[in-house]
Amino acid sequence: MSRLDKIYLGTNTKMTKTIADTELFLTELSTLLSDLNRETLELFVIPSFTTLERAKKISAEGKIRIGAQNMCWAPEGQFTGEVSVSMLRELDIDLVEIGHSERRHVFGESDEEVNKKVLMATTHGMTPLLCIGETLSQKQYGISDEVLSTQLKIGLNGISKDEARKLWIAYEPVWAIGVNGIPADEHYANEKHKVIKNVLVSMFGEEVGGDIPVLYGGSVNNGNADILISQKFIDGLFIGRSAWDAKNLNEIIRSVIPLFEKRKDI
Repeated sequence: MSRLDKIYLGTNTKMTKTIADTELFLTELSTLLSDLNRETLELFVIPSFTTLERAKKISAEGKIRIGAQNMCWAPEGQFTGEVSVSMLRELDIDLVEIGHSERRHVFGESDEEVNKKVLMATTHGMTPLLCIGETLSQKQYGISDEVLSTQLKIGLNGISKDEARKLWIAYEPVWAIGVNGIPADEHYANEKHKVIKNVLVSMFGEEVGGDIPVLYGGSVNNGNADILISQKFIDGLFIGRSAWDAKNLNEIIRSVIPLFEKRKDI
């Protein structure tokens, strides 16, 4: 059973919302969720770079943690189009998504580059949300566990136990995300979360590795959120398109919180 006392729920809006869209979304979401206890809920939204400053101001009272979708592995320099850790910290951003499937498979990021970004984030006191996941062909070859283990061991290479306390992991099978994604069934997702947790414990020990939250992402929606969060090894949900409407996200959050609380009592 999960050892965590807090459920992790959030979304990455990708390249879909303007500043005005994001402002409206966060304002509505803050109002809808104003009554929820944040001591047991870690709620986060990861919008586009251009919206971060405004999003941070809006979310302060709404208690929504704002993160960045990516970050350069270099502190500064001739990297046109990139965003540095100091630029994010200037906006008081302390959460950064690293290694998302689209960064890996559309933009060609390697495990080694992902690792450099994780190291940059932890060095500057940020929380890296490391995304990992196997492709459909890797799943069909029966090497999903090996792929996940490799992504973790390379992506987290050089991270100390103290730094590991800040880590979040998102398991997002590549074949399950996007417009044509096929959601992983709850048994498969739970099994892979167990694999991930075992690797984290092997790397950082039970006390630290066992407390790193592992979220499931991959076509999460109103129809499968409940059964997913009811699984033993799933600590939270990283929700895609279903979360981009504040009312719908509110429904999902209110549906899964009691189920997570029930798990804690077992």
